[in-house]
Amino acid sequence: MTFSRSAARTVGFSILYLVTAYLGRLTVLDDTNLSLVWPAAGILVVWFVAQRGSRWQWLDVLSLSAITMTVNLATGASAALAAFFVAANLVQAYLFTALFHRWLPESVTSSDHGEGLSRLWQVWRLVGAAAIASGAGALIGPTGVWLTGGEYSWPGALVWVTRNVVSILLISIAVRGVGRSWVRRHTYRPRALPIGRTLEYALLSVASVAAYYLMFGLANDLPAAFALIAMTVWAGVRLNTTYVVLHNLMFGTLAVLFTLAGEGPFAMIASHPVRALVAQLFVGTVAIVGLSLALSRDERNALTARLREQAQLLTTVIESVSEGIGVVDEQGAFLVRNPAMGRLLGGFTSLDESAEAATYYGVFHLDGTPVAEDDLPQRRVLAGEQLAPTEYLIRNAGVPEGRIVKVTAVLLPGHINEQPHAVVAVYDVTADRRHRDELANFAGVVAHDLLNPLATVEGWSDALLEDLDDPAALVDGIGRIQRASARMRTLIDDLLVYTTARDAALMPAYCDLTSLLADITAGRIDHAQSAGEAVPSFRCGDLAAVDGDPLLVRQLLENLIGNAIKYTAPGVTPAITVTTAADPDGDGLTRVEITDNGIGIPAGHHDAVFGNFHRAHRDTDYTGTGLGLAICKRIVERHGGTIAAADNPAGPGTRISFTLPSATIPARAPTGPNTHRVPSSFDQAR
Repeated sequence: MTFSRSAARTVGFSILYLVTAYLGRLTVLDDTNLSLVWPAAGILVVWFVAQRGSRWQWLDVLSLSAITMTVNLATGASAALAAFFVAANLVQAYLFTALFHRWLPESVTSSDHGEGLSRLWQVWRLVGAAAIASGAGALIGPTGVWLTGGEYSWPGALVWVTRNVVSILLISIAVRGVGRSWVRRHTYRPRALPIGRTLEYALLSVASVAAYYLMFGLANDLPAAFALIAMTVWAGVRLNTTYVVLHNLMFGTLAVLFTLAGEGPFAMIASHPVRALVAQLFVGTVAIVGLSLALSRDERNALTARLREQAQLLTTVIESVSEGIGVVDEQGAFLVRNPAMGRLLGGFTSLDESAEAATYYGVFHLDGTPVAEDDLPQRRVLAGEQLAPTEYLIRNAGVPEGRIVKVTAVLLPGHINEQPHAVVAVYDVTADRRHRDELANFAGVVAHDLLNPLATVEGWSDALLEDLDDPAALVDGIGRIQRASARMRTLIDDLLVYTTARDAALMPAYCDLTSLLADITAGRIDHAQSAGEAVPSFRCGDLAAVDGDPLLVRQLLENLIGNAIKYTAPGVTPAITVTTAADPDGDGLTRVEITDNGIGIPAGHHDAVFGNFHRAHRDTDYTGTGLGLAICKRIVERHGGTIAAADNPAGPGTRISFTLPSATIPARAPTGPNTHRVPSSFDQAR
């Protein structure tokens, strides 16, 4: 802290301390020189706590000492007694500051720092620090009175402690509360109070003024001051904590002023120390009761708000998850249930509906047998069983196709409304089960198809060992081994392509089918010419562009063109036609048709040919793994399209039609080795 800022604080606190010290000295009751009230004690601790850690705190010590000496000398105290009061105030201020920062490090009395006093236990720590510091001061101040006056007053020492504790409690909390409200008012936009609450503030203020005037001004000889605590209870239970603090400070001061003026029930006490003690105890009791009620209410409201926020957060999370979650009792009534539960079970019509019987939801074991009521997961858990996750089949009017779900259930700790509850979680594992079954079938077919060429390799390897002296047998055996190895390689390559088509990430881009087909067909023609085979004929119309993954779209066309060439009758030149048109059944899709003059697909196999490892011509000389069209179907479906096979309407052969997303960006000058432009139609038969 800079010197100028520290000095400014010192001057400000010095003025406040001077005024409150002088006013306190005006309340001296008798020749003991002890004041009835001492508001300077509250200003002093606020001063020293705010200045703690400053390099210039010696200015505060000098200012405090000078003011205390001057005020006491000016109000009739001797120089020696004034010196004792200086020492008492210094010890009291330093001890309180040390205890405050040790016990309440998160709370600073100054209004512009810290979290403040917001818990009831913090108030009691504040009272404890004030009592210990005031007790230390009482060991010096009243002792000084005794040494300078010749008589020690135990009631006077008790008054010293009580008045200082009350002063520290009221003023420090009032300064902090008002300051914090001021900071909040200038940080956040204040909300207007409801009319009813504004009227309640006004009514309590008027009622408090009337009650205190009645008790201290009119019926001043009636010992019923305790009834005024009702005003404090009203404020503490209903109104803002800052208002409660100000209410305590204002009406506590009013009670002291009436007592000083000789009015009120406390003024009737003949003994000055007892009168001061009772008045301070009244003010302190009112302050602690009001603040305790207000802070307890604030803690309860804050806890309720946090619980409400957590409940709202939990509700939002539960309602947003895709798994069904419910809390159900023994009668089947739901305490909590998210929308996913109704969707997965397919039987709920409203959030408030109770659980129905197992037959209502169509709960079956995986083998198809119905689940008995007592075998339902929540019933078993509520009966005391430890239940492992179990799979069930759900089939009802809401889920006619059937759904496989995994259910976990655990007993909820404790009882709600004196009833045990079970927490039930439902997961949809239909896709996982189907994928697992598909993988199992896939693995079985792969193992079967790999065993055949492997058996060929092993058998002919053994035969070669026996016929090493027969060159013709060696040549034949090696040829068979090579063909079996080629079949194994083809199968493995197709498996890799199938996996890529299924799992690889899509990277859609603009695909010019004309350029792509020109590159594919050119390669097929070159291969046929080099192998001495019949050169296929290709005819294309004006092909539209599509949006798709270029690698997968190329693989799709390669497979279909390859099949059209491969499955052609001996002696027949392959003739393939490719056309495109807007799909009449789907918005934004382009239909591609590839028609050939091959041997066609046997009746009843037009849908099955797209299955894994399905071979429509298994008994012919046409080789293959049965994965080619399955790969094509996987690629098309991943692009959001469909694929189908039909007979060639113009003669023998097959027509394969599939859909892909139409191009959504304008054609541009293509780049790259596979995107060169060619005429929109061509007839290549070299």
